[in-house]
Amino acid sequence: MKSASTMEIATLPDEPPNGVTGGLDWARDDHAACVVDTRGREVVRHSVEHSTAGLAELVGVFRQAGCHEVAIERPDGPVVDALLAAGTTVVVINPNRVKNLRSRYGSAGNKDDRFDAFVLADTLRTDRARLRPLTPDGPDTVALRRNCRARKDLVTHRVAVANQLRAHLRGVLPGAVGLFAEIDSPISLTFLTRFTTQDRADWLTPTRLAAWLAKHSYSGRTDPAVLHARLSAAPRGPVGAQADANAAITTALVAVLQTLLTQIKMLSTEIETQLDAHADAHIFTSLPRAGTVRAARLLAEIGDSRARFPTRESLFCLAGAAPSTRQSGKSRVVGFRWACDKQLRDAVTDFANDSRRANPWADDLYQRARARGHDHPHAVRVLARAWLNIIWHCWQTGEAYDPNRHIALQRLLAQAQPEAA
Repeated sequence: MKSASTMEIATLPDEPPNGVTGGLDWARDDHAACVVDTRGREVVRHSVEHSTAGLAELVGVFRQAGCHEVAIERPDGPVVDALLAAGTTVVVINPNRVKNLRSRYGSAGNKDDRFDAFVLADTLRTDRARLRPLTPDGPDTVALRRNCRARKDLVTHRVAVANQLRAHLRGVLPGAVGLFAEIDSPISLTFLTRFTTQDRADWLTPTRLAAWLAKHSYSGRTDPAVLHARLSAAPRGPVGAQADANAAITTALVAVLQTLLTQIKMLSTEIETQLDAHADAHIFTSLPRAGTVRAARLLAEIGDSRARFPTRESLFCLAGAAPSTRQSGKSRVVGFRWACDKQLRDAVTDFANDSRRANPWADDLYQRARARGHDHPHAVRVLARAWLNIIWHCWQTGEAYDPNRHIALQRLLAQAQPEAA
């Protein structure tokens, strides 16, 4: 693998092939295409439907116009796959940037797919020095990214349903809310499957509860007598016909949670299998408290295309770990970077926040940021940027993270030894 110093950075040629550039505004049902010449004049305007025949027609339109470079607003999907398969150079331009670029051509600010296709094509013609061709990740990384994002969405859904179940139980069976550590734990859901109403919960005694827990292999350390005391001390829910009516809601929410937990577990297993087979797995699994899913998310969101992040700063900015600076005259404001890859930022900050529990250097960096007056999210982003510096180096060289070679960590540990003595 090439080192960072010898890594080839993909760039566009000074002049577009055949003197034409293309733009493509994609949509759900159809896509607007445009080709401009070296003077910015529109030479082709075309629309195709989103189908196999339509994508083939789209490739043919660009090929007939001699256009080998196309600008688009998204880096993936069937449209991008079709263009890349045809040997077309794809250049991704952020939608926010396109929105700002519309003012070049008029002040009305109207949104039109055909006009946006022209803006994309003309920007590719005029801003070539600031644009980079898309270097797609490998299919194994793309598949891993999809699974990681799907799992994250399911976890978000699980949390929402668990909150809904908790709010429902506060009115119909309050004793079940704080009975176990988590409302969506397997033992809690099993309990709610059997004891859906206050009437059924009243049947329990300390002895009966102990027998029921033993039957379902309860692994918690709380004594059954304590659990029964919690159940008895809680406010009572409705009984009789009203309780039976509410039981249907409890059963429905429990069933949804059980399904979500099953599917999350299934995706976690698939992610583990894909991560084990990935060439870059050793880099991300070597990070402290990265685990499996967290390491997979980092790998999937950063990707495997080294040319995508030729410098540390490019990774910092896309991950939202670098502040945004605005300066005019004597005014200089450093603020939060809103324009970034939200999925990447979430993966990096999630890892950074947990890493401080296992890495003294990370915890020290976080605590010093808090001491300077930063709030928790800001301090985590400071730590995330420091970790990205390390991750980028390991990623570019193909080496796993080695705490024994982490100079700042070893220096901190060496300082702590005399103090402990």
